[in-house]
Amino acid sequence: MIDDRGENVDTLIIGSGFAGATVARILAERGEKVKIIEKRPHIGGNCYDEYDEYGILVHKYGPHIFHTNDQDVYEFLSRFTSWYDYQHEVVGNVYGKIIPIPFNLNTLMIVFGEEKGQALKQELIDTYGENARVPILELQKSSSQGIQEVAQYVYENIFLKYTMKQWNQKPEEVDQSVTARVPVLISYDNRYFQDKYQGMPKDGYTKLFERMLEHENIDIELSKDAKEDLTFDFENHKIYYLNQEFKGKVIFTGAIDEFFDNRLGQLPYRSLRFDFEHYPQDYYQSKGVVNYTVSEDYTRITEFKYLTGQLCQGTTIIKEYPEVYKDNRQVPYYAILNPENIMMHQKYVDLMKPFENFYLLGRLAQYKYYNIDGIVKAAIDLTKQF
Repeated sequence: MIDDRGENVDTLIIGSGFAGATVARILAERGEKVKIIEKRPHIGGNCYDEYDEYGILVHKYGPHIFHTNDQDVYEFLSRFTSWYDYQHEVVGNVYGKIIPIPFNLNTLMIVFGEEKGQALKQELIDTYGENARVPILELQKSSSQGIQEVAQYVYENIFLKYTMKQWNQKPEEVDQSVTARVPVLISYDNRYFQDKYQGMPKDGYTKLFERMLEHENIDIELSKDAKEDLTFDFENHKIYYLNQEFKGKVIFTGAIDEFFDNRLGQLPYRSLRFDFEHYPQDYYQSKGVVNYTVSEDYTRITEFKYLTGQLCQGTTIIKEYPEVYKDNRQVPYYAILNPENIMMHQKYVDLMKPFENFYLLGRLAQYKYYNIDGIVKAAIDLTKQF
């Protein structure tokens, strides 16, 4: 269609994070005219990064580390960036004791000592196999007294209070797709991820997005709420863009409940508050991320120089405080997955099913958790349907 601004638009994309940007680039390269509408004043969604007043590249919406075993995803993103070889390591501060996280065989030796640790190590390997990743709730089912002791330590000192801080729920109330991301790792590998490909965009995420969206068939409108230009005729199942019927594709990547004014209920999320602090020394902590699993109000501290490899004076950290998501003045980061909430989201999915040219894609639109590679893969897969 030709809109009243004289724009030729084949596909409308709401949101410019990895979901929207990936679809936009692929469709643009097929010759489609793509229009991106972005509510924020910048592209990149929650992966947006920028230089602070001290010249340090920081992630405005919390740390994002790329990792994947999917070669297609890696090769696609590598068209728009080279990579800084960052192997992510996380440690936990447990009452002042620093231990590797996920809990692994190195952690085992620190906590239980070498002699007892070796015996427990052999029992874990015999039960689950070397290099296995065992969710803590699975570990607790073991009949072995030794494994139960390991499970109890991990549960109380790494898992329980951290999970309650993060989700304001008991661990058994948290969806298994979340708890599976906090395993016990039966190896000496201190890396947080064991994926084949991992690292950080060498020039930052924002530069990656700029290159991905730099195409003659992509037009971007920032600081714009798509609700101002898009309307829906629910009786006749038609979409109108700028008061004209729009028959092209609409890819929606935002919060579906908010977009439709919570007409079927407000979906619950966890939000985050970030406190940035700068210090004159070269480094503030021993690793890029330190999890505070027990007593502090914040869940973790990220130090960005580790992530980016920057060599400069001073250092900037970010403290992360989980919050209840109340309204759109906050950022909805994590869907709270339980049967009731999933059912409410499904009502929004059912509401939009009759609109054959409307597609939900992304963490908010689909009300699920995605890593970067997962959403890029989902976006690539969606374009194969067209």
